[in-house]
Amino acid sequence: MNHSLFAAPADLRSAALHCLCEADVAAKVAGVEAMATAWENAAMALDSESELRPALGIPGRPPQPLLVPPREVKHRSMATVEGRAAMIHALAHIEFNAINLALDAIWRFAGMPHDYYADWLRVAKEEAYHFSLLARHLRSLGFAYGDFAAHDSLWELTEKTSHDILARMALVPRLMEARGLDASPRTRAKLAQAGDEQAAAIIDIILRDEIGHVAIGNRWYGWLCQARGLEPLATFAALAVQHKAPQLRGPFNLEARRAAGFSDAELQVLLQEVEQGLSRRPA
Repeated sequence: MNHSLFAAPADLRSAALHCLCEADVAAKVAGVEAMATAWENAAMALDSESELRPALGIPGRPPQPLLVPPREVKHRSMATVEGRAAMIHALAHIEFNAINLALDAIWRFAGMPHDYYADWLRVAKEEAYHFSLLARHLRSLGFAYGDFAAHDSLWELTEKTSHDILARMALVPRLMEARGLDASPRTRAKLAQAGDEQAAAIIDIILRDEIGHVAIGNRWYGWLCQARGLEPLATFAALAVQHKAPQLRGPFNLEARRAAGFSDAELQVLLQEVEQGLSRRPA
């Protein structure tokens, strides 16, 4: 990556698109960090109105890991080092995709308030940090990012919602990323039980930050609904059906979801939908 892009004042959205197209993992992470530093030092401008076009295919990503359907990702025993490494690798892949989706949210959607772009730059920076923690720990186990197959469900929904920022805010942070809030306690417990306290500590950091990321999705989803005169609960349900979003299953981390800004009414609907789904299952 040409890091000089971030050494002088530049446009945040153009820089985000440039970084999104970067295929080298280390360069992408370094680019996000440099971009965030330039923004924090007021060395990067914001053109929120220009319509941008990628010069390369997005997202930029390395040739490995091999991407396969979710059902083809092998599940390994956590009793082995390889099994723990596979778990860490899966988490690292989620964080790598999350870097890309945050960058995509910055460059793709014009005409939003200044704080919207600042919020998603914060997400990109923290996701890059999470990826770095996991990749470093993976190396300590004798493996590297790319050594295991992975699936691409998070980015697939990102592509489905590329035409409408309302759908993006509704379904990617508030549905897909919120699933991570639910899964974190179980994942942490598995790693701790396997004796990997360092990995468990990384999960604590990720959960803390991901609550903030989902809150950002909630903030801008609510803002967009208000701006368009839409009722949030009914709109979310309609968008989930329209885009064939994955159906959620419990258990839910209700404490984390509340901290991320989900209302009691939203959580009640979520629980009711799960109960109705269970009641419809054949005996």
